[in-house]
Amino acid sequence: MTAHHAAESVETVFRMESARVIAAAARIVRDVGIAEEIAQDALVAALEQWPRTGVPDRPGAWLTAAAKHRAVDLVRRRETYARKLAEVGRDLTEETYDPEPSGPDDIDDDLLRLVFTACHPVLSAEARTALTLRLVGGLRTDEIARAFLVPEPTVAQRIVRAKRTLARAGVEFEVPYGQDRAARLGSVLEVIYLIFNEGYAATAGDDLLRPALCEDALRLARVLAGLMPHEGEVHGLAALLEIQASRTTARTGPDGQPVLLADQNRSRWNRLLIRRGFAALQRAGEGGSFGPYALQAAIAACHARAATYEETDWRTIAALYGRLAAVAPSPVVELNRAVAISMAEGPAAGLAIADTLAGEPALDRYHLLPSVRGDLLAKLGRTAEARSEFERAADLTRNERERELLRARARSLPSEE
Repeated sequence: MTAHHAAESVETVFRMESARVIAAAARIVRDVGIAEEIAQDALVAALEQWPRTGVPDRPGAWLTAAAKHRAVDLVRRRETYARKLAEVGRDLTEETYDPEPSGPDDIDDDLLRLVFTACHPVLSAEARTALTLRLVGGLRTDEIARAFLVPEPTVAQRIVRAKRTLARAGVEFEVPYGQDRAARLGSVLEVIYLIFNEGYAATAGDDLLRPALCEDALRLARVLAGLMPHEGEVHGLAALLEIQASRTTARTGPDGQPVLLADQNRSRWNRLLIRRGFAALQRAGEGGSFGPYALQAAIAACHARAATYEETDWRTIAALYGRLAAVAPSPVVELNRAVAISMAEGPAAGLAIADTLAGEPALDRYHLLPSVRGDLLAKLGRTAEARSEFERAADLTRNERERELLRARARSLPSEE
C-alpha cells in the first residue's frame, strides 16, 4: 500500500471512528478536550505506522486501543494517579476494559457518555451544537463554519470555550440517572433537532438545503436510538428526521429553487426513509403516549401517507398540532396550527389564529408569520394586503432562495378591482 493510500485510509477510518476513539479516551481522562488531543495523537501514530504495516483488520479498534494506551500513560504521569486509578479501576490498563453496568439503569457506552457531555446544558445552544458536530459528528472546524455560515475562528472559539466551560464546571463524563437523565436528554435531542433544521431549511445563504447537516443529524439520531432503545422521545425524534429527510430531493427544483409541499413530486420521496420513520414512530408510541418530537413525527407521517396533496388529512394534522400545543406550547407551533386549521376549516379560520400572533415578540423577525398571513390573505382575495405581507417576509428572511420565492409570490398576485 502506498503512503498516499494509507493516509487516505487513516483519514476515512478516523472520520468514521473518531467519536468512539474520543469517547474511549474521555472515559479514562474525564476531560473531552484532553481526550480529543489523545485521539489526534492516535491518528498521528496511525499515519506513521499504517503505511509500513498496512491497515489493520479492525482499524477502529486499533485507533481506540492506541488512544486508551495514551490516556493511561497520561493518567499515570499525573500526581493524582492513585486517586484517578481508584476511580476508573485496576483493569484500566487492559485494552478490552469494559466493566459491567453497575445497575439496571446504567448505560455502559462511552459514545453515549460523549453525547451527553457534548450536549450539557451548562453550554449555550451554539456551543453544544458546535461541540457535538466536532466530537460526535467528526466534522472539522472549517466544515462546521461553512455549514452555519459563520467565520471559522468563531466556531473554533466556541469549541475551545465549550471545553473550558465543561472542565471548569467539573462536568462528569457520564450518562445521568433518573430525573437528571430526562432533563439532560432534552438538551441532547434539541441539539440534534437544531442541526437537522439548519440543514433542512438554512437560516441564511444561497442554498435552501444543506443535506450534509441533515445526514449528520439523522446519523446522530439513529445512533442515539440504538443506544437508548427504551426512550420513546429518542425514537420520536428519529422518526421525525427520517420522514422529513425523505422529502429532500423533492424540495428543490433543477436550479435549487424551493418547491412547496403542494407542488412536490411525491414519487421522489424516499420510501425507505418513510418506512424507517413509520417503524421508529411505532416504537415511540410503545410507552402509551407521545412526546413533542413523536407528535411532530405523527404530523409528518400524515403527509407521508397522503398519495397526493389533496388527500392530506388536515383535520388529523390540526388535532395533532392541538396536542403539541398542549405539551410544548410556542408561537411557532400555534402558527403551524393556524396553517392546518386553514386547510381543514378554511383560510378565514386560520387567519384568525395567525392574527393573534402578530404581537408575539418571539415572532417579531420571523419571516414565516407574514408569509403564512400572505398566503391566507391571498386565498381570501385580499391581494393588496397579501402582497405587502409577502414583501415583508422577503425582507425578513436571510435565505436567498426563500427571498426569491416570496418576491415571486408577491409579483404573481393580481391587482384588486
